Amino acid sequence: MARLPPALRGLLGPLLLIFLVASATPAGAQQQNPVNPSASVVSEEQLLKQFRKIEGRGSIPDVRSHVIEQPDGRLWRGIHETAMPWVGAIAIVGIIVLLGIVYLVRGAIPIEAGRSGRKLLRFTSFERFVHWMVGVTFVVLALTGLNITFGKRLLLPLLGPETFSTFSTAAKYVHDYMNFPFVIGVVLMFLMWIRENFPTAADVAWLRKGGGFVGREHPAAWKFNAGQKMLFWFVILATIAISVSGYFLMFPFYFADIMGMQIAQVIHGLAAMGFIMFIIAHIYIGTLGMEGGFDAMSDGKVDLNWAEQHHRLWVEQERTKASGAAAGAAE
Repeated sequence: MARLPPALRGLLGPLLLIFLVASATPAGAQQQNPVNPSASVVSEEQLLKQFRKIEGRGSIPDVRSHVIEQPDGRLWRGIHETAMPWVGAIAIVGIIVLLGIVYLVRGAIPIEAGRSGRKLLRFTSFERFVHWMVGVTFVVLALTGLNITFGKRLLLPLLGPETFSTFSTAAKYVHDYMNFPFVIGVVLMFLMWIRENFPTAADVAWLRKGGGFVGREHPAAWKFNAGQKMLFWFVILATIAISVSGYFLMFPFYFADIMGMQIAQVIHGLAAMGFIMFIIAHIYIGTLGMEGGFDAMSDGKVDLNWAEQHHRLWVEQERTKASGAAAGAAE
């Protein structure tokens, strides 16, 4: 082999040394410091088991917006999109069908002695005003709220996307602001009627006899019978559930994180569906289901025979008050 020039031989030596070092260093380093790629990585499953959500980093000041994944949201979506419409449909359509059957079989409960022509004041003007304020605002709240559950299925195909979007936005604002007179009205009803809505022995007897709806006997009752008292307390409790959960939704993330918001939405929807169902029954009894029942909320006066048939103990109480007042005036 020909001998290399001295200059080339001087360059070849350092190059060979560099090559040997470069090729040997990774192997040596790998043997001395072995790296397991999965050892320093936390799996998605581990994060979800520990925290029930995965958060990242973001530039928005509100750190709650940094949630990347929250599997409980899938459960909430299933309840909101599937379960809630079924629950609402069964509750509302079911009670309407049931009351229709009751009306066909039982008919309106008549005033058996006929109208006497004598009137007895049952509710004052202020009481009727509060009742109608609650009633009207409740209907508005119910219709605008049901749009959240059924609007996409029932109204969107009829109105089209743009009109439905405009309607839903307006319905949302109406729903938000109508809750204030509704809650105020319920608070006033609570203060006006709580004293007369505690259970008594007469209520137990009223329930045992079916309240006059089962059979033909009309059990004695005070100003409010057991059915009305149960409705009263249901309205109070349902209003608390709906208003508290509703304020959580009106002011998102002020009082709860994303999971709390989801729970509030479910409570709000379920309580509202039950509320609507009971109020439909209440409206039926006060109109089609009972002769003379609507008089109490029209001019506040009921026929004496109607009062004796359905609220005999209250009539006796009013007569005692009237006699005492007359005796006091005579003195």
